[in-house]
Amino acid sequence: MHASLRARIIMWHAGTVTTPSPGLRERKKQATREALREAALRLAVERGADQVRVEDIAEAAGVSPRTYNNYFASREQAIVSAVTADREARIAAAVAARPAGARLADAVTEAVVEQYTNAGEREQEALLLITTRTALRDAFLDTTASIGPPLTTVIAERIGDAGAHTARVLAASVAAAIRIALEGWLRPAGSAEAAGGLVVPSGSLPDQLRAALAPLAPAFDAAERRTHPIKRG
Repeated sequence: MHASLRARIIMWHAGTVTTPSPGLRERKKQATREALREAALRLAVERGADQVRVEDIAEAAGVSPRTYNNYFASREQAIVSAVTADREARIAAAVAARPAGARLADAVTEAVVEQYTNAGEREQEALLLITTRTALRDAFLDTTASIGPPLTTVIAERIGDAGAHTARVLAASVAAAIRIALEGWLRPAGSAEAAGGLVVPSGSLPDQLRAALAPLAPAFDAAERRTHPIKRG
């Protein structure tokens, strides 16, 4: 592996992201971001998303509205962040943790399905809110773009793509496929939205994710084949 690529690789181990310990300033920023998204979700659950202002979230988190704007561009971003926080890193870590001989297309698909369907109580609350408002659904869909960069790093390492061009294309395609699956789940074709934008998710999300990612499998196989033969079980 080229030194320039090695320098960009984040260390992954057993599904956990390992990075240098953050300094005091970075820890404060992380704590502020966490406080804002927790406050946003709590207030939205208590009052309804439309009854929550940016000023309310900032006050509940103990910061100024100006500080809030340094972290989130809207109340929708903060609310959605409660369910999507660090998901892109978890997906990349899950792929990296798969055995070296595992088919990369399968590793990516299973990591995506796992991270999008294993939701705790807090995530379930956020997802319920997301189904009620168009703006929240749009913000939720927009988060798929952040999956690309960390996944590019892991794919590049797996296929020996020193220039990362192929890895970038594959990772961007994964992000696009996830968005398409989520759109189909949250915006069922021909369904009428109720007043306020409420929709009922349609079908199985795991099935929709797998179906959207399936066309990418030949491209992943071809990329792996250039580096080493694919082992079939």
